[in-house]
Amino acid sequence: MNSRTEHKAGFVSIVGKPNVGKSTLMNQLVGERLSIITPKAQTTRHRVMGILSGPDYQIIYSDTPGIIEPKYELQKSMMSFVDFSLEDADMVVWVVDLTDDTEAEKVIERLQKVSVPVLIVLNKMDTSDQAAVVAAMEKWKGLFPKADAVVPVSATEQYNTQAVMDWVLDKLPVHPAYYDKEELTDRPERFFASEMIREKIFELYSQEIPYSTEVAIESFKEETAIIRIQAVIYVERDSQKGIIIGKGGESLKKVATWARKSMEAFFGKKVFLETFVKVEKDWRSKERSLKQFGYKLD
Repeated sequence: MNSRTEHKAGFVSIVGKPNVGKSTLMNQLVGERLSIITPKAQTTRHRVMGILSGPDYQIIYSDTPGIIEPKYELQKSMMSFVDFSLEDADMVVWVVDLTDDTEAEKVIERLQKVSVPVLIVLNKMDTSDQAAVVAAMEKWKGLFPKADAVVPVSATEQYNTQAVMDWVLDKLPVHPAYYDKEELTDRPERFFASEMIREKIFELYSQEIPYSTEVAIESFKEETAIIRIQAVIYVERDSQKGIIIGKGGESLKKVATWARKSMEAFFGKKVFLETFVKVEKDWRSKERSLKQFGYKLD
C-alpha cells in the first residue's frame, strides 16, 4: 500500500474445500490461534472472524467451513456461513492444495457469483519443487481466470504469507474501522472454550464420533485468578456417549485435561473445567437443536 494518508478497512472471506489449510492461514495472518485446527476434514463449522488492526487499516478475516455438497441440516447451515461471508466480502482469498484440484468446481460455482477481487492461494508449496509450483500457478489461473492473482504459500511454515497480506492491504477500500482497534474477533470467550473442547474430541476420537458431537458451555465464570467452566458434550446416540466417556471415565478425562491446557494458554489464567455428556438424538438434522447450538439456517 503506497499511501497511508487514508484509513482503509474491509472484510476478507477465506474459502476453500475442507482440509486445505484455511484456518492455519487465517491464524497466521491475524497472529492469534482463533480457529481450531485438526487433520480431519470439516473441523470448522462456524464463520470465525479474526480482526487485524494497524495504524491506518483494519482487516476482518472470515474463516469459513470447507465447501462441500451438504447432506444434512448441519452441513446446510455450515454452507450458509460460507454464503453470508461471501455476501459481506470486499475480497476473497481462495485457499487450495497446490497438488489437489479435485472438487474445485464446488468452490468455483460460488465464486462465479462474486464481483469482488479473488486471490488464489496455493498452500503446501513446501511439499513441491519450484517447477511444480510454477506449473500449478498456471493450472489454477486457467481453472479460474477471474482470479486477480495466484500466490504460493506454506501456511504451516509461514512462508510467503506476507504476499497474501500485501495483496489484501492493496485491495482494502477506504473506510473507517468497523471494530475497536483492540478487538481480535467478534466471538465471545464461551465460543472459544467450546471450540477447544471440540478440537480435542476431533484429535482423540475416530470415525463418526467427532462429527456427531457438539459442545455447549453451560457456565463460564471468570474470577481474579481462575476461570470456572462447565461444558456439556452432546452426542446423537447412547452408544456414542459410552465411547466419549470411555472405560472408567478415562477418555472424557483426557479430553478435559487437554482442553483445559489449551484454554489456559488462550485465556492466560488457570481454568477449572467440568465436562458432562448428554444425548441429543439426531441433533445434526433438527432445526431446534441447531438453533440451540448457534447455527443459522436459511
